[in-house]
Amino acid sequence: MARVALVTGGQRGIGATISERLKDQGRTVVASYAGNEEAARAFTERTGIPCIRFDVGDFEQCKAAVAEIKEKYGPIEILVNNAGITRDGTMKRMDRKMWDDVIDTNLGSCFNLCKLVWEDMSAKKFGRIVNIGSINGQAGQYGQVNYAAAKSGIHGFTKALAQEGARFNITVNAIAPGYVDTEMVRAVPPDVLEKIIARIPVGRLGRADDIARGVCFLTADDAEFITGSTMSINGGQHMY
Repeated sequence: MARVALVTGGQRGIGATISERLKDQGRTVVASYAGNEEAARAFTERTGIPCIRFDVGDFEQCKAAVAEIKEKYGPIEILVNNAGITRDGTMKRMDRKMWDDVIDTNLGSCFNLCKLVWEDMSAKKFGRIVNIGSINGQAGQYGQVNYAAAKSGIHGFTKALAQEGARFNITVNAIAPGYVDTEMVRAVPPDVLEKIIARIPVGRLGRADDIARGVCFLTADDAEFITGSTMSINGGQHMY
């Protein structure tokens, strides 16, 4: 029977490609989304991957969603915590809501979903968790103290939880993408984008497939000896 995978933020950008590649591997994939029902419907029609709407930063909504997925498809065995937002601003301009929104969505969601799938994974003696961090959680970034803190927190969260999961054959790893050619990055002014690419040794932006291949590798059944690791997929921009 196909393993059930949940990809948060899994119907757009990097998450959409992760969802599609996991499906290509024979997984039963469910993608979560935050609010764009039209885009979610179009994604499902194009890929056949069902989408479920909930706020990953809200524990009760996560709890209801996990229960619904379990009822329809079975227990979640592969979890990809990909959902994330930005609310950029310097410390002078950042307010508490900008901080809380990013921490709750990007980092709090990892706790919410891991907590809710942990019991089933432990009972089955199998689980694959991949948390999507960021190069900016490793190196920092001007105007992103909230985002950098959340992503850096994901890297520490991953290492700690991996130690708890090891005896249950639950692996917990992170991927720290560099700058990837997504809608968000394409919105950067061309002159700024040129400077970013100039700092990437391989000479290009990442592609969503670069990240998705890493997820597929880490979630494979035979990837049981890799846990507590952060895979940096950034074209050599930050060697950490």
